[in-house]
Amino acid sequence: MDLKSNLWQQYIKTRDRKIKEQLIESYIELVKVVAGRLYSNYGNTVEFEDLVSYGIFGLIDAIEKFEPDRNVKFETYAYIRIRGAIIDQLRTLDWIPRSVRQKYKKLEEAYQEIENQFGQEANDEQVASKLGISTEDLRQMLSEVHIFSIVSLEEKISNNINFHIVDDDIHIEPQKHYEHEELKKILFESIDSLPEKEKKIISLYYYSELTYKEISAILGISESRISQLHTKAIIRLRNKLDKLL
Repeated sequence: MDLKSNLWQQYIKTRDRKIKEQLIESYIELVKVVAGRLYSNYGNTVEFEDLVSYGIFGLIDAIEKFEPDRNVKFETYAYIRIRGAIIDQLRTLDWIPRSVRQKYKKLEEAYQEIENQFGQEANDEQVASKLGISTEDLRQMLSEVHIFSIVSLEEKISNNINFHIVDDDIHIEPQKHYEHEELKKILFESIDSLPEKEKKIISLYYYSELTYKEISAILGISESRISQLHTKAIIRLRNKLDKLL
């Protein structure tokens, strides 16, 4: 029996605080992995150490609530809780400049108006024309707001149900579980309707947990373009969810 398994057995039996501290120490590298992946996208506005400290709260929560007899790997369960804790903390901080929020709002409204008017996905030329800017300026704008767009999608989802995009936790009341599953269905259908490249980016980023650098290598396009397409995908998803929720 390895050290972690032994610690888990002792902790489940005793709920001893010192053993919990040992478990926290033994999984701290997992927190750093999750924080590192998020830092690759948020690094211009937050410190890595801050992300780690936010993630530790998620790790503690995971240790306290984990039920080994559910046959779910702790690492899988904890990854979701750690990432969720970091995102939740970022949402509560006033760390995104007002100008970025305003630009995002303008983009969201432009995409929504065009897609409502024509009944199809808005392209760069249409959105740029709507905003009175060049397509190059539009792409720069998409890059500038991509951090806020990621947080805004998770906020949109969590405002409807306490649900993270990769969360598959069913340890909830039957009614909550039903609502949870309905939201997942709506979200998956919305993702499936995205343009193919944007759909791939959403899948690779959220479900495969890849960084922009890793996605760039797979799709053969630059990290900045990944960021722009990701932002467009999130704007489209939020607009779809606004209509359905």
